[in-house]
Amino acid sequence: MNRTPFNYRRRHTVSVNVGGVPLGSDWPVRVQSMTNTDTNDIERSAEQCQRIAQAGADYVRLTAQGVREAEGIGMVRNLLRKQGCNVPLVADIHFNPRAALAAAALCDKVRINPGNFVDPARTFSQLTYTDDEYQTELLKISEALLPFIQICREHGTAVRLGVNHGSLSDRIMSRYGNTPAGMVESAMEFLRVFVAEGFMDVVISMKSSNVQVMIEAVRRMVAAMEAEHMSFPLHLGVTEAGFGEDGRIKSAVGIGTLLGEGLGDTIRVSLSEDPELEVPVAQKLVEYIATRDHHPAIEGGYCKGYDPLSPPRRPTRRLAGKTTPVVIGEANTVNAGAAEATASTAQLQPDFTPDHLSDLGGQCLVIIPDNVNIPGSLLQQLHELENSGNHLPIIARVHYDETDLEWLQVKAGADLGPVALSGLVDGIWIDAPAYPRQDDVLRIALAILQAARLRITKTEFISCPSCGRTLFDLQDTVRRVQQATAHLTHLKIGVMGCIVNGPGEMADADYGYVGAAPGRISLYKNKECIEKNIPTAEAIDRLVALIKANGDWREP
Repeated sequence: MNRTPFNYRRRHTVSVNVGGVPLGSDWPVRVQSMTNTDTNDIERSAEQCQRIAQAGADYVRLTAQGVREAEGIGMVRNLLRKQGCNVPLVADIHFNPRAALAAAALCDKVRINPGNFVDPARTFSQLTYTDDEYQTELLKISEALLPFIQICREHGTAVRLGVNHGSLSDRIMSRYGNTPAGMVESAMEFLRVFVAEGFMDVVISMKSSNVQVMIEAVRRMVAAMEAEHMSFPLHLGVTEAGFGEDGRIKSAVGIGTLLGEGLGDTIRVSLSEDPELEVPVAQKLVEYIATRDHHPAIEGGYCKGYDPLSPPRRPTRRLAGKTTPVVIGEANTVNAGAAEATASTAQLQPDFTPDHLSDLGGQCLVIIPDNVNIPGSLLQQLHELENSGNHLPIIARVHYDETDLEWLQVKAGADLGPVALSGLVDGIWIDAPAYPRQDDVLRIALAILQAARLRITKTEFISCPSCGRTLFDLQDTVRRVQQATAHLTHLKIGVMGCIVNGPGEMADADYGYVGAAPGRISLYKNKECIEKNIPTAEAIDRLVALIKANGDWREP
């Protein structure tokens, strides 16, 4: 197939064996999820692993806060094998190299975070390092990794280097800031040690709750590996994607964009829901992207001055005065201006109906795909129009015969997400006449634009998917925080189960609700902890009070 940038083909990688289920470009894209049980509860954890495996996951990850939990994963693994379940288990490690050493002898894969494996806990201080001091810190990484690598080699254990936006070390932050470039360097420092030791069973992940950051970090990571002749597989995920439709759309946009570029060898759709519910969403995404395999070649290249690693955001060409990308669709039956219409109903009216759009005559261009590789076809047309000097607004229209909501979320997110993120489109049109509720269709379109950070129409909730570290009922808490703050469409609010996913990994949230201890919550403004150890019963009222005290509250 022609190797123009709009064609789909899997990136070539080395194969990595994970408990007898290998991953990489010679294998199908693998799907995984993570338990939210207490890892020390062996029977309950094994039961949840069974449910995740029965849902179709290729791997299951469990948290290991310490050596005891790492040993617990080994016991879960033994119990599962006795029960006839051979799903590979992955230990998730933060801040505790001793736990990683223990897990390496007992699990099929160990995830370590370069941001906290060697470097001390983040202080978010402006630190400076001389070149000599920086090199000394790099030597510490090598010294810490060598015994870990040796145990992994002896036991056939794979490794995931999992970098998260917002959990970079103070040392990396001092040179690169909290940026995709910093994420890449954080991973490369560790990866160079593995390569020097000849240990190749390594998988890389670059995650963020910000879809743009996640995509840019992965693209830059691939470029950095290619520059040093490396071809390690990639794990993809939008961390803290959230709950319900928002989580599905953000994941479809972020993961789907990269899978469509041939990047990604294992994925997790992180939802603030029961972990087995993540699996079918991920399977749909993998299945849908695979339909593009061997598609007719798409000719052409990028328009002049375009940076594919971090696409420039061309100012939206206004259509009838609209200053943000528009949504085309059928109007809802509820009159948005009527007294009984709610704010959310009013929000779900399209900017233009098809009839209205046709009345505008030659004031815009509507492009449609002519290839099973829908985003590739649309992107090729967008770049061609940009090179031709077009000055009219461009609407990307995709037709779906879908009647299932989750399938429509996945397909539209994976198709129109890359188009929105290209920075070259001025509106999207999900043409789904067979779907019974047009308000759902409009909501999906708006969610795609929000995931691409092009148009904000509702509060953005950044919530972790829960794990064994979570200190409260995450699903119920997310719902209650949403009920209290869902009208604050100008804010991003993080709901994190523990300090690991706290001030760092909610990265660019305006406010944070973070588990501090059983029955206790800490509240954050950006990355600053404002109130510590608040009783859970008071926490949401105190969150509202904090938002009001900072002048960010608006009455519903």
